[in-house]
Amino acid sequence: MIRLFFILFAAMATPTFAQNQHSVGQPTEVGQSAFAAMTEIVGLLREDPDTDWQRVDIPALRKHLVDMDVLIMDTFVETKISGSIVAFSISGDDRTVQAIHRMVPAHAPFMDAATGWTTSVEVETTGATMMIEGDVDAIEALGFYGVMTIGAHHQEHHLAMAAGFMAH
Repeated sequence: MIRLFFILFAAMATPTFAQNQHSVGQPTEVGQSAFAAMTEIVGLLREDPDTDWQRVDIPALRKHLVDMDVLIMDTFVETKISGSIVAFSISGDDRTVQAIHRMVPAHAPFMDAATGWTTSVEVETTGATMMIEGDVDAIEALGFYGVMTIGAHHQEHHLAMAAGFMAH
């Protein structure tokens, strides 16, 4: 075991290892998902010579990433199907309701653009109800959490938010 440690230590000290840090068997994740997302965005901002550092708002990105986590981890969802409409009633505690209010209505247009479905959201004191008219089988199979991943806009949204250009 000690010999293996010294072999790995010697390999890490070589220029080849430094240039190929993502080789087989090497970790690539920079940490917990929110930390990893922020690491990626900060790296992009630092690489961009046109970054306006007076506008950068990493705390806004962090708040949004917390909202995303809360929405996935702390909500309760009831599903009802009526004809071609699937309704998701999303609720949670006070903090979770705030995340629901910020996230669910903002996501509906992205999902519609990506799927051709028609989505409406009713904001309520206990959360929200998202009603989706479209491919009922797909919507029911994906459930609320699955449909919230549709419309891959998150990466661009996170970069714009961190750069101080948008929020929700």
